[in-house]
Amino acid sequence: MNTIELDKASLRILDELQKNAELSNAELAERVGLSASPCWRRVADLKQAGVLRGSVSLVDPLKLGLAVNVFVHVTLKNQDKHSLEVFTDAISKRPEVMECYLMSGDADFMLRVVIQDLQRFQALLLECLTQIPSVASIRSSFALSQVKYTTALPTEHLRG
Repeated sequence: MNTIELDKASLRILDELQKNAELSNAELAERVGLSASPCWRRVADLKQAGVLRGSVSLVDPLKLGLAVNVFVHVTLKNQDKHSLEVFTDAISKRPEVMECYLMSGDADFMLRVVIQDLQRFQALLLECLTQIPSVASIRSSFALSQVKYTTALPTEHLRG
């Protein structure tokens, strides 16, 4: 693991920015109990160290007509380097695949797909997933409702 030492003020900064990355430096400094200049320096240091990798806006998928959330478990015929690369290359090009993980256990990969409807998911299966030569099986689970969703990583374990 490649963790770095973070003091309490830096952890407070991370917690606040994970809640709202649009905070001005003055607002952030006030929330974490620092003056503006040291707060700005800490944020710059966190960026330099690669702890803060960027800022994004979270978009409501339903407002974009993306009502179907599918978890897809894919098993490959062979788990050799070439088969893994062919699969990851094909999946990396698909914008509806939000996440892709190489897994241990029954499936080799787990994907999270966000898509408009079942017809478009079927098209993804037929035009992409089943066309990847190394794919042996595909098992899909459809999310009925989202119970919890967060992008904020926990920091409590670093507060020693």
